[in-house]
Amino acid sequence: MEQYKQEFIEFMIDCDVLKFGEFTLKSGRKSPFFMNAGAYVTGTQLMKLGEYYAKAIYKDYGADFDVLFGPAYKGIPLSVATTIAFAKLYGKEIRYCSNRKEVKDHGDTGILLGSKIKDGDRVVIIEDVTTSGKSMEETVPIVRAQGDVEIIGLEVSLNRCERGKGDKSALEEIKDLYGFKTNAIVTMEEVVEYLYNREVNGRVLIDDNMKKSIDAYYEQYGVR
Repeated sequence: MEQYKQEFIEFMIDCDVLKFGEFTLKSGRKSPFFMNAGAYVTGTQLMKLGEYYAKAIYKDYGADFDVLFGPAYKGIPLSVATTIAFAKLYGKEIRYCSNRKEVKDHGDTGILLGSKIKDGDRVVIIEDVTTSGKSMEETVPIVRAQGDVEIIGLEVSLNRCERGKGDKSALEEIKDLYGFKTNAIVTMEEVVEYLYNREVNGRVLIDDNMKKSIDAYYEQYGVR
């Protein structure tokens, strides 16, 4: 496993973003782990998060794109932090763009925040985590409605590696449905591999009992 992935896993734990226990997801599934990107709250945390995303996006898609689109609401700080990091690390000015939940009819009108998207733009979408792919049902039409644009890919921080609406993972379903690549900084499989019986900050987060709970979860919801 690459060094930056190991560092990112520990970073999620340090920021109290990745937790283990018993959680009920929006889908109704009972999960032994949970990721909450809303727990990144300080300047230093957001700066580091943007750098991890920028490195992953550069590895997965290169620098030949124009706009980083972060769906409201959590995607807004993600897109801002990552465009800053991209300029710092790779000297490339990527424009950030996000959507509003409600169309604004005065001043800076429309549904978009940040840069407008125009004909010929190549777009990468950035999100925290995708379980069902439902957010893409809203996001992709918004981006494609802006003109003759190309969505080249989606980058999330964690691939939960579980089924979406069918037998494939949510990221695979998005790839098949919309025709663009999907990638993650780390997968849950990598998280489990790295943390199993490993002490981080004085704690073993995935011991034998937690490993059994995770295995049972994937037996029920994992990709076949």
